[in-house]
Amino acid sequence: MAAALVKGQNAGLVAGEVVLSVRGGVAADLSALLVTETGKVRSDADFVFFNQPQAPGVRLDGAGLEVSFGAVPTEIAQIRAVITVAAAGDTFGGATSPVASVADGAGNVLHEYVIDGLDRESVVIALELYRRGEQWKVRAVGQGYAGGFADLVTDHGVSVDDEPDAVAEVRTVAGEAALSFEKRQKLDMRKREVAKVLIDKSAFGAKARVVLVIDKTGSMEKMYRAGTVHRVVERMIPVATQLDDDGVLEAYLYALTYVKLPDITVAGGEQWAHTYLHLKGTHQGVDYNAIGGRNDELPIMRAVIDTLTEPTLVLFFTDGGFAKKREIAALMREAAHLPAFWQFIGLGTANFGVLRTLDELDGRVVDNAGFFALDDIDQISDAELYGRLLGEFPDWLRAARSAGILR
Repeated sequence: MAAALVKGQNAGLVAGEVVLSVRGGVAADLSALLVTETGKVRSDADFVFFNQPQAPGVRLDGAGLEVSFGAVPTEIAQIRAVITVAAAGDTFGGATSPVASVADGAGNVLHEYVIDGLDRESVVIALELYRRGEQWKVRAVGQGYAGGFADLVTDHGVSVDDEPDAVAEVRTVAGEAALSFEKRQKLDMRKREVAKVLIDKSAFGAKARVVLVIDKTGSMEKMYRAGTVHRVVERMIPVATQLDDDGVLEAYLYALTYVKLPDITVAGGEQWAHTYLHLKGTHQGVDYNAIGGRNDELPIMRAVIDTLTEPTLVLFFTDGGFAKKREIAALMREAAHLPAFWQFIGLGTANFGVLRTLDELDGRVVDNAGFFALDDIDQISDAELYGRLLGEFPDWLRAARSAGILR
């Protein structure tokens, strides 16, 4: 049975490896500072957080902070576990008290600490692991940091520039609190990668409806069966959280014809994929056979065009086709006068027809489309994927404003 700690109390640790985690309370990010006897990090490499999840002896993953004492450098005297509210405006006093725990490598919880008495704090040093001779001990800290997260890490010797402050302002949308800790961590890391791209392209804070179009032709069978398409949906959700007012993805499947499916939300994304990503049969009243098994892009493109009344990012995933070059080119010229940017993503190595020549398409008031192909999207990092996915969208926003397409 876990031993309960109270604020200020310490206890010895005999396990060579432990996992620090925090549950309950408001949604929060976990990080760690590895400091010397001076209370400072040796370099920025001793700061473990979502974008730098590992330092010597310490690793951040879905389970929490994994600490292997034998691998911690001898100069490190303390490891401070920090929790930071995930959403701007939240505080730890606005929900039930968070509970910090220390477990051994086998998952047995050794100590628990209910961090009570919190009020307006948004940053709290939860626990501290520290050396006493040859032994490591844990101390229940539960101390808020009035200056905020940037001041905390700066006071510990970490260099903070303007970009991390901006990235820390990523949007939180309804439903995130319902996710497990591990899923929130993954979502948060992806949201920050999306935000970085938008910051780099001077488009952070831009708002747009996000429409996801997915190919369901027979040639996609292997990707559906392997779960590739399911993972595509999961990776597109963070884009919607940062661009769409409601943080939702509007979704279509297409082949010879198309179907508009229910919107994809943060909380329901996984269940949505299992419910609606099919090639055949009837599911939730949708006849997937009737959509067809071969591709014709014109009906789905026309359907999306007919909905365009506000800034929109269309994310169009396909494994090839687009044989009707003249008709598709005409639609893209028409769509250039409307408030949407079309980002086409090729899956695999098939012939993508007119998509490969979109940049050369004349007769458009603005360049309203981009295309890139990926042999295996699962092998592309989130940073690279979002960089390519959103690389041209900010340029279109500026061009569309200049052309009077957007206000």
